Amino acid sequence: MALEFTDANFQTEVLESSQLSVIDFWAEWCGPCRAIGPVIEELSQQYSGKVKVGKVNVDVNPNTSTNYGITSIPAILFIKDGKVVDKQIGAVPKSVLEKKIQAHL
Repeated sequence: MALEFTDANFQTEVLESSQLSVIDFWAEWCGPCRAIGPVIEELSQQYSGKVKVGKVNVDVNPNTSTNYGITSIPAILFIKDGKVVDKQIGAVPKSVLEKKIQAHL
């Protein structure tokens, strides 16, 4: 199951982690976000133990969203060693996200 990242745990769970983190910035009212949700869940199971895959609800966690300049969702950030190493805006096929994950493992 995808992790839930929040304003409160983002620093420890993502920025201080040595693992690659894949973070889906989303909202309940966003159609494309709901469409990519199952893909994020699949990736969290597929890369369990190797990659932290989680979601940030932009409506509930405005600080994290603002810190990363999220203006369009879904926005998927790839963060490693506290730095954004890649990003994807909009809903895309699973294969696109898998390629980005493989590039940073």
